[in-house]
Formats: sequence, C-alpha cells, structure tokens
Amino acid sequence: MEVISLNVGKPVKVDYRGKPLETGIYKLPAMGPVRLHTGGFDGDGQADLVNHGGPDKAVCVYPVEHYAYWEEQLGKKLENSAFGENLTVRGLLETEVCIGDVYEIGSCLLQVSQPRFPCFKLSQKHGPADMPAKVLATGYSGFYFRVLREGVIAAGDAVVKVGSGEGVFTVRRVLRAMEVGRKDKTDLRELSALESLTEGIRHDFQNWMERE
Repeated sequence: MEVISLNVGKPVKVDYRGKPLETGIYKLPAMGPVRLHTGGFDGDGQADLVNHGGPDKAVCVYPVEHYAYWEEQLGKKLENSAFGENLTVRGLLETEVCIGDVYEIGSCLLQVSQPRFPCFKLSQKHGPADMPAKVLATGYSGFYFRVLREGVIAAGDAVVKVGSGEGVFTVRRVLRAMEVGRKDKTDLRELSALESLTEGIRHDFQNWMERE
C-alpha cells in the first residue's frame, strides 16, 4: 500500500450552470513532503466547511484502482486528484478498509473516520449531471482520515496498517447506510454506537433509527 500522489490546493471560483461556484476540488500534486495537522495539510483548503474539512475529515483519500473505470466512463484521461482527494493511494479499497482502521503514513498516524459522500461538485468538474449517483452506484467513493498524530507525508510513502476498527464495518457498507438508511435500518443500531465513526453521521443514524 502506498501514496501515489499527495494533492493540495486552496478553493477557486469556477462556473457551474452559469453561476459562480467556489470549490476546493481542484487540487494539484505537491512536489515534496507536506506537513499535516489535525485540521488538514499545509496549503490546502475547502470552500464548504459544513460538508468538507474539519478534524474528522482532515484528509480525503481516493484509490487509484478506480481511475481506469472512470476514464472509460468519462472518455478522458484523469490526472491525480481527479476526485479532489488529498491522497491518491494504492491498496486501500472501500470494500476492505473499515471505519476505525489506523494507518501510519510518513510520520503521521491516521484513522478512517467516514466515507466520502459524493456531491454535485463532481459533476461540475467532470461533466455528467448524474456523477454523484454513479459514484454511489459503484461504491467508488473514497473516504476520510482523522489525524491521530501530526507529521509529514510525501508521495511515495508506504501506507502501513497498525490497528483495526472496533467493528467490521467497511467504508462501502457505511456508505450504503448513508445512502439508504432512512428506509433500510439494517446496521443503524450498531453504526450509531461506533465511536470511531464521525459523530454527525452517528447522530443521523440514531435519528433515522428512532423514526417510524
């Protein structure tokens, strides 16, 4: 498992359906090591601080294994950080990585906190209006890390698993619950008690579970 590319960037203004939009999805590969704090990488930023960034979403991760599929679907070559991720990685698939798993990368210690739920900004960047729905259908979502130990990360660093989450809830399984949990309450009781899962999502699951 390894970091293929480390990507950072400040929000920029773009056009979306004839209206201005500020977004942090346009990140660029860093040329060397970058320091990571509990709030994110030096030189990085998000425009929508409600749905992106913060301690539980400090690092956005996306598996490079999915790129070939999206290149075929979109009919174009994709550069690193095509999905706005900070870390383009190899060997960390959503069907295998679990919430709460802990990894050492560079001098940092990181914990999987939640899936990355796709939003309309993927459509702005890549074109198809149904891009978020396509991501949900495939489960090729990526995920977020929280920072347990600050440090420095660079492209080429090994990704070493050093701990497992308290449950067996893969990123893919939790993404499905985020998508359909209002109607299908399977897993919601256990997920709402999963301490390593982002608090806001746990609260959503608890509320959905209590509704008739």
